Amino acid sequence: MDNRFAISEYPDAQEVTRELDALIQKPIYGISKEALAGYEKDYYEAKCARSKAMISEAQQIIPGGVQHNLAFNYPFPLVFSKADGAYLYDIDGNKYFDFLQAGGPTVLGSNPPAVREKVIELLNTCGPSTGLFHEYEYKLAKKISENFPTVEMFRMLGSGTEACMAAIRVARLATGKKNIVKMGGAYHGWSDQLAYGIRVPGSKWTQSHGVPHFCFKHTQEFFPNDLNDLEHKLRANQLRGGTAAVMIEPVGPESGTRPLDKDFNKNVETLCRKYGALLIFDEVVTGFRLGMSGAQGYFNVSPDLTVFGKVVAGGYPGAGGLGGKREYMQYLSAGISSSGISKSKKHHKALIGGTMAATPISCVAGYYTLCEIERTNAAQVAGQMGDRLTKGLQKLIKQYNLPFVAFNQGSICHLETVGTMHFFIDWKKPWTIPNVINQTTVRKKEMEYMGAAYMAEGLVTLAGSRLYTSAAYTDEMIDEALGRFERVFQNIVVKTE
Repeated sequence: MDNRFAISEYPDAQEVTRELDALIQKPIYGISKEALAGYEKDYYEAKCARSKAMISEAQQIIPGGVQHNLAFNYPFPLVFSKADGAYLYDIDGNKYFDFLQAGGPTVLGSNPPAVREKVIELLNTCGPSTGLFHEYEYKLAKKISENFPTVEMFRMLGSGTEACMAAIRVARLATGKKNIVKMGGAYHGWSDQLAYGIRVPGSKWTQSHGVPHFCFKHTQEFFPNDLNDLEHKLRANQLRGGTAAVMIEPVGPESGTRPLDKDFNKNVETLCRKYGALLIFDEVVTGFRLGMSGAQGYFNVSPDLTVFGKVVAGGYPGAGGLGGKREYMQYLSAGISSSGISKSKKHHKALIGGTMAATPISCVAGYYTLCEIERTNAAQVAGQMGDRLTKGLQKLIKQYNLPFVAFNQGSICHLETVGTMHFFIDWKKPWTIPNVINQTTVRKKEMEYMGAAYMAEGLVTLAGSRLYTSAAYTDEMIDEALGRFERVFQNIVVKTE
């Protein structure tokens, strides 16, 4: 097993938390009105005319004008037409550093030739989909299993959302228990039962418009990095159907935006064993980004089920899957009923579909992506680029005397300027809820303004606060990007209400 990891030094979660606590107590610092107006006029209006025209037309056909949650939306979404390594290009010909990386899966960088050539070869012979078994279904599953010791079996699905849905269904079947306990603030897709406690810890159903509250009857959340709160939930559940599974993002909710202590995952595993709950690791972002054995390899934890996302299809469609220990994955068999499992005991099978899951194109792309990540040590290289970016941002923050907080878990980098994701709802103090809602609303708008400034400087980020580095970056590229961040920081002012 490849033991090279992206994280060279794990962040001090307690210190980062203290810095974030201080950030949200201070006035909001953001891009000045004059600088933002300048970007709008000199960049968006002058240099992005084709994007603006196309988005204006798209808004008549597509709700909100875009199909993707990650698409930038202030002052209007840009239309991207080319992706190459560390760069993106829009329809007007503008060039950008890509720190979005499609939301995390492109560890190699965008559109790597070594993978693209294999995909083209497949399209020239088989085509993208047949609805029948293809040899690379096996090759991809075997590759994942070889690198994740806990993944004795793997089932390809269409997305991370589908994989999360499958995971909780399998957990309930395998344990005969009802409740799912997830970490508050974490995102595990948009299914009804898991659209609970997302983005803001303690938010419960408040962010889940369109979902009837009864869907959350057996879904609960615990506060990130709080073992006592988790054990309280597990103990209480013993009197109401038991806990089928504890589901977490191993670096913290929202890809580690609220970081966890390094030993937290190991302690969660201990609690799961104590209370008979399965441990589900959501490695949609961390799988193959932190290393070939993911976060569980880095933290030396043995989850029962592992959720995978876009990386297992190399960023191509059909991007998700569920892996785990054989005794639990037997509830997920398709096709041959025995699926290589002992016939001495029959089991009900979880109702899991996916006509377009495990297509030849997704499996070929995924297999060669993982091979290339391993061959080039891409996860560790991307992590080194993340270290360089984060240290550079920290230096700029200090130089300009800003309250911002920058930290990273390898190639998952965070630049918190307003701390929107650090707020939480304490239902024991309901009188504080209106202030939390107001603060997150105001600060989200400031994030959009910061994102607009970054984009105008040629920096594509995730919501202006999260940045993924890839192995396509070089030291020189990172240093150039830091120069662009500095131009934004030079226009930061204290905002007044």
